[in-house]
Order: sequence, then structure tokens, then C-alpha cells
Amino acid sequence: MPDFPTAKVRTSVTVPLSFTDGYSIEAKLVTFEGLIDGREHLAVVLGDPGLSPLVRLHSECLTGDVFGSARCDCGSQLREAVERIAERGGVLLYLRQEGRGIGLYNKLDAYALQDDGLDTYAANVALGLPEDARDYTPAAQMLAALDIGTLDLLSNNPDKAAQLRSLGLDVQVRVPTGVFATDHNVLYLRAKVLQTQHTLPLAELTAG
Repeated sequence: MPDFPTAKVRTSVTVPLSFTDGYSIEAKLVTFEGLIDGREHLAVVLGDPGLSPLVRLHSECLTGDVFGSARCDCGSQLREAVERIAERGGVLLYLRQEGRGIGLYNKLDAYALQDDGLDTYAANVALGLPEDARDYTPAAQMLAALDIGTLDLLSNNPDKAAQLRSLGLDVQVRVPTGVFATDHNVLYLRAKVLQTQHTLPLAELTAG
């Protein structure tokens, strides 16, 4: 039995997605009832998930996903994930966990501290907040509600796989995403490698 409360599907609706580079795909958007944190997380089902789907846990990033901010790699990862998951079949979980769980305003406060020389994790701590406040229990609930117990995880973050496994899910393989380094985010990406062991090749990041 899973080590978390059960949730159930609330609504499922087909929506055609279109990106600014011209890529388009039809997706099924799924909402849920009973998620442990009460937030409006969303599953984006792409293609036929099959028995061992490709899954990404994507934390909401308004600045990157919507406005195309170059201070992070979130928007690029979202775009890449949709296409890669659609090709194989799987699910993207869009989790309302802005700023690694600290919220939009706190994230922008942390940006200001980063402008003064702190890295992304030290900035959170300086604000009296956790380095990473995300809890992936709702993601596990969503996957269980979609009858997904075995998966390959599209992520550079070992904590995502560890949390899902601790909740009873069978994460067979962790598949790395691309590297989307810019002059504006290379220090942010380096901090993710050095502080939380993200699987990103530092040589590429140094080139910026």
C-alpha cells in the first residue's frame, strides 16, 4: 500500500497546446481531489503512458514558464519535457511550488539577494526559508490516481527520485534533461550542481 492518502481524478479534458517556437501537441489535462496540500496541481498526459511512462515533476515558475526569464532554465525544461514525453508517452505533473516551494514574492526577494552575491540556496536561507521546501507527496498521489506505479523520471534532481521512491513508487531510471545555460543563469545552474547534486555537466556550464 502507498505511504500517503489517496487522491482521485476530478476532471479530465483535452487541450491543444501551442508553444512560441511553433511546436504544438494535444494533451489531456487532469485535475484532482484529495491532494494533501490542497493546491491545484495539474497532470498533463501526453501520448500513451503505457506500463512504464516517462514522467516529469515540473515545479511552477511564473518568471521562466510564462515570461521566458533567462535567470533560470525552467521554461526551457518545460518546453523540452512536453516534446520528449509526447514522443514516448507519459505525464508531466505541473506542481504549484513556485520558487522551490517558497512562493513568488519570496523568490523575487531571493533574486534581489542573489544580485548582491548570494547563491540561490543561500538567498533562501538568508530570508529565513528552507533551501528547498518542496514535498512531492502530492505528485505521488497524482501518479497513483492515474494508476502509475512504475515510471522513468525525467529530471536532473536526485531528491525527486528519492522522495518518490520513499513513497513507494518504482522509479526505474532517472533520465537527465538538457542543459540550458545562459549568461544569466550559469551561476544558478552551478549552485544546483554543487549544493544539491543535480546531474548537469559542469564543463558545459562553465562555458556559459
